[in-house]
Amino acid sequence: MLAGLIWGTVHGNLDQVTQGLIESSKEAVTLGITMLGVLSFWNGILEIARRAGLIDWLSVQMDPVLDFLFPELSRSHPARGPIAVNIAANLLGLGMAAMPAGIEAMRAMKTETEQHSQPDTAESIATSSMCTFLILNISSLQLVPINMIAYRSQYGSAEPAVIVGPALVATALSTLTAVVFCKSMDLFQAGRTVRPR
Repeated sequence: MLAGLIWGTVHGNLDQVTQGLIESSKEAVTLGITMLGVLSFWNGILEIARRAGLIDWLSVQMDPVLDFLFPELSRSHPARGPIAVNIAANLLGLGMAAMPAGIEAMRAMKTETEQHSQPDTAESIATSSMCTFLILNISSLQLVPINMIAYRSQYGSAEPAVIVGPALVATALSTLTAVVFCKSMDLFQAGRTVRPR
């Protein structure tokens, strides 16, 4: 911002820079209110689903996928439900709505790690499951990118949903790459821990 102000002052465009700052601030507030509504709605839906038992049902339905992606986590692990919710929310393109479940899952995995670690090393340990979960969140396979459609609609796109096809291809490739990377690293780590006698 400082560089922009200096540049505008030197070139005599300070009025345009100031106007741009005001308009950008207004757009940021408007977009924030729009996305707050989307986030509130979907967090409410997720809470209703949790209370109705749909989260536990979803976790059971996703057992084969979760067993493959997170072999360290037993089926009774408290992180599995939030992981299932997080993956489902990301599939719907609700990254912000997926965040609370993601934080809950990480906390559950961290608690489990702390219980099975030495007190002085627990803070620095990131398990394979934690790393896999983080990378899957970054790659984020999306069947319907609702947040992106909302952004495009907010900014006046004539066809905000046209992004669905390209987003599906891009996120499918990124998620496939993430899974291959995580499994490769798991194999690499397993090979390093097995030492010849």
